Amino acid sequence: MADQRIKFYQTGTFTVGNRLLDPEQRTVQARVERTNSLDSGHRACQGCGEALGARYAIDAAMRAANNRLVAVNATGCLEVFSTPYPESSWKIPWLHSVFGNAPAVATGVAAALAAKGRSDVRVVAQGGDGGTVDIGFGCLSGMFERNDDVLYICYDNGAYMNTGVQRSGSTPPAAPTMTTPAVGPHPGNAFGTGKNLPRIAMAHTIPYVATASVADLHDLEEKVTKAMTIHGARYIQIFVPCPLGWGHDPALTITIARLAIESGLFPLFEAERGRVVARTTIRRKVPVEQYLKPQGRFKHLFGDPPDRETIAAIQAMADENIAIYTLLPSGDADER
Repeated sequence: MADQRIKFYQTGTFTVGNRLLDPEQRTVQARVERTNSLDSGHRACQGCGEALGARYAIDAAMRAANNRLVAVNATGCLEVFSTPYPESSWKIPWLHSVFGNAPAVATGVAAALAAKGRSDVRVVAQGGDGGTVDIGFGCLSGMFERNDDVLYICYDNGAYMNTGVQRSGSTPPAAPTMTTPAVGPHPGNAFGTGKNLPRIAMAHTIPYVATASVADLHDLEEKVTKAMTIHGARYIQIFVPCPLGWGHDPALTITIARLAIESGLFPLFEAERGRVVARTTIRRKVPVEQYLKPQGRFKHLFGDPPDRETIAAIQAMADENIAIYTLLPSGDADER
């Protein structure tokens, strides 16, 4: 008797490594020519968003540069967990200097390559939000003003994580750190502080600015690839949750990153010469509580009674982002 069992065949999804997708739709990580530039053996924490973001970003940059890439790394988590002396998890030319001068060092590398006539080699600088938004801010602004041929990637986890979780200029309001503890009448980081570095980069009218997230790795890779086709100063800020500093389950890293997008707290967009040219609209708008609750750093907002005033202030920030970047599809109701 013939086999009458019903057979089911997968026809394609957007999961990483799916070989059933058309080649042009596959992530760099699913291609046979991937470089695996950030290799195994590093010492990142379980669920580290930065390790994931760096792996995808640099592999995409390598592919776009025909595997001719030099990376300059600011001091921070990425540098510390990937290069415990005398070991390294990098399989590309990689330089580390000090906390605040990665943009300047990358500028020097790009100038040296230009002097040698090596237009085939591209330069990427990278760092966390502390080394980018704070300590390296002056060097980065200089790089933007000179329009140096460097792509700078900031892995934004909202604090100085490798030195004990201190506040940075990217720490969100109400988030406690070692220097902004959850005590007093207004616990955590104060509202109205910090810097919106993508907007500052746009104010320099550099060729390309973008935000990305580990919640959408295809979008991340596409933006890095696009940036590598452009010459001059470019900036990409990637949202990378930190289980250690944020106090969330390591298994929820991607979920929390996605909720930041869907709530409007971290808008995804692209800008060219100071003007927004593209954005990722929100598919299903969620209240900010869904993003805040899984994180231990915001547990003081959900006591008995909850801090409704602070939660409403954070919701207002998300709603403002939605309005500024037109993140809801036309005609959608603003439901919470």
